Amino acid sequence: MNLNGYIDHTILRPDCTMEDIEQLCREARQHQFAAVCVPPFHVKRAADLCEDSPVAVATVVGFPMGYASTPSKIEEIKRAIDEGASEIDAVINICAVKSGNWNYVTNDIDSLTTATHLKGKQIKIILETALLTQEEIERVVGICLDKEVEYLKTSTGFNGGGATLEVVELLKRLANGKARIKASGGIRSRWEAEQFIKAGAERIGTSSGVAIIGG
Repeated sequence: MNLNGYIDHTILRPDCTMEDIEQLCREARQHQFAAVCVPPFHVKRAADLCEDSPVAVATVVGFPMGYASTPSKIEEIKRAIDEGASEIDAVINICAVKSGNWNYVTNDIDSLTTATHLKGKQIKIILETALLTQEEIERVVGICLDKEVEYLKTSTGFNGGGATLEVVELLKRLANGKARIKASGGIRSRWEAEQFIKAGAERIGTSSGVAIIGG
C-alpha cells in the first residue's frame, strides 16, 4: 500500500521552531505527502515552503480545547487562509456538547464551515471522540453532514485517547460517503496506518510520517 498520499505530516508541539517547520516541509515535499499540519504561527512560512508543490498546508483552529468563542475561531480561520492555509482542522466546542447545548454546537460548526467554504477551502471538524459518548458522536456527525464538512477527524492527540479502529469504523458508517475520515492521535507505525486506512480513514494525521512510510 502506498501510504504517502494519505499522510498529513504534522507538528503541533507548543515548542516547535521555524527549523522544525522547514524540516517538516522538506520531508513532505520529498515524500509527496498529502499535507503538512502546522500551528497557526507557522502557516505563512509553511505556505512559502510548500509553494509550487502538491503538498497542502493545514492548520488548527480552537486547538486543542475547542472552547474558544465562535467569533474568535472564525478570525483564526480567516487569518490562516489569508496566510496560505488551504485546509482547516477545527475543534468542536466539547463543553457545549457536554452541556447539551446543541444550538450552540450547531451554530459553531455551521459558522466555522461557512467561513472556510467562503474562502474556497476545506474543513476538518475534530470531534475529540475519546471524550464523547457514541450518542454524542452520532449527533455531532449529523450536524457535520448537514453543514457539508469535508472531513470528520477523530482527535487532537492532546486530550486523552487518540484514534481507534472502532471509532474510525463508526465514523465511516455514519458518514455514509458524505464526508471523509481523518484518523489522528497515536498513529506511529506503518502497520497501524494501514489498519486505519482499511477501517475507512482517508487521511492519517501523524508526526511520524517518514517512519511510517519507511516501515
